[in-house]
Amino acid sequence: MELRSVEELMDLLYACRGTWDMPDRARPPVDLHDHALRTAALLRRGRPADKELHVAGLVQPVGGLLWPGDPAGRADHTADAVRALLGGRVSRLVRCCPRRDAPADDDLLTLRQASEEGRTAGFDAGVLEDWRTVLELLAARNARLGAVD
Repeated sequence: MELRSVEELMDLLYACRGTWDMPDRARPPVDLHDHALRTAALLRRGRPADKELHVAGLVQPVGGLLWPGDPAGRADHTADAVRALLGGRVSRLVRCCPRRDAPADDDLLTLRQASEEGRTAGFDAGVLEDWRTVLELLAARNARLGAVD
């Protein structure tokens, strides 16, 4: 599956509301929609200028909705789905985030930390519509660059 528009991605993110990810007994279940918003908000607070990092945090939970029966392959599927729309860096971050054996650069460590904190953090992370403009800007920039990254 390849996402072709911001509207299609927004629809998927909205569809995550009420979908619970229950990864294992060590971590509590989390609503994918809330997790996406909290993770992106935490990343925006920590690295305000890094829109691609924010968006990687926002879109990574989509895999739990689209591929619920394939937890091991979710990150790869999600990365492939967003690459053409959002670019290589967002795709790489989404692909490598859950892997503990992936090369640990500062961006990945920050994304992993925000994703974990976003599972349980209790704060108002805003609404999904707040992210539409950022997604549109990244998609437009990526279209101009031709997904090279």
